[in-house]
Amino acid sequence: MSDKLRIWAQLPPMPREQLIAAVQRFETAALEGIWCSQTFGAPFGPLSAAAVASNRLKLGTGIALAFVRSPLETACNIMDLDLLSGGRSVLGLGSSAKSLTEDAFGMPYGKPLRHMREVIKFIRLLIAKAHTGELGVLEGEYHRLDLRHFRTFAPPLRTDIPIYVPAVFEKACEMAGEIGDGLLGHPLWNERWIAEKTLPALRRGLDTVSRERGAVTLNLQMFVAVNSDRRAAIEDARPSVAYYSQSPQYLPYFDAIGFGAEARALQECFTRGDLEGMVAACSDAMVESIAIVGSADEVRRRVLERTREADACTPVIPHYALAQDKLDYYTAGIADMFYGGTRTSRALSARF
Repeated sequence: MSDKLRIWAQLPPMPREQLIAAVQRFETAALEGIWCSQTFGAPFGPLSAAAVASNRLKLGTGIALAFVRSPLETACNIMDLDLLSGGRSVLGLGSSAKSLTEDAFGMPYGKPLRHMREVIKFIRLLIAKAHTGELGVLEGEYHRLDLRHFRTFAPPLRTDIPIYVPAVFEKACEMAGEIGDGLLGHPLWNERWIAEKTLPALRRGLDTVSRERGAVTLNLQMFVAVNSDRRAAIEDARPSVAYYSQSPQYLPYFDAIGFGAEARALQECFTRGDLEGMVAACSDAMVESIAIVGSADEVRRRVLERTREADACTPVIPHYALAQDKLDYYTAGIADMFYGGTRTSRALSARF
């Protein structure tokens, strides 16, 4: 764990002038980096634009879907981003949901942990040696890459680009400790899960290969809604917590943190297409356990509790189903608290 908590931000795709202004605000605020996620399109495009609009920020795919493109394409994309940014890229790779990968993208999912290990192995080899012409044939359970006649034009700027693994459950945390450079925590995680499951699993992975804790950066994503009207903050965060809880794959997580009944109810509503029912099934207690909501003082206290053993954090607004005025309001609240704004106190803990 680092002595000082490093702050990251999320950067969604946006028009040119807005993107330039946002990136420059993040850089002026001395954030460590920005993530761009793959909601639909790959994150390499927006991050390439951010690369030429910044000088210091790290630029992370948070996350790029690992199974919807060839490891070669992913490796070439991240090497290009690293070149554009002068060595500031970070590759976050996630498996996402099986239904999205197989149904929407039409690509094989398989066993996600085994598949992810293979993808990361091949990408590391490609980054390090694609310029040498020495790779030959890379053959695994999910991919066969015939590289006997493949060679990039020049060596990469860096032959070892950091790779982050996102996680919900313990096995992915162990894998991050074993083969990753970073662990990107899911915004559904609460304090109990981090203390009882995440940290022990990360330690087991590290111990497997005799690595120190400092070898892996733990960056916690978390929903944050700063609002002196606590009831309004809970209501505004509820749709996002419900939306992110719709996958049956997450039921063991909700059972473990005490919200299995709510998760089953909202997942049944999702199956019927009852979005209002989904939101209604998400209790106040479930919202408050997962999202960090309330006044500036309440949020500050909860953030410090949640990030006690973390190296970095990525506060995100609970954006789902919010009107633009509320999106702007909660974005300003995060900026004021984490980026040195004016609406709330700037005198945060020394960890910030």
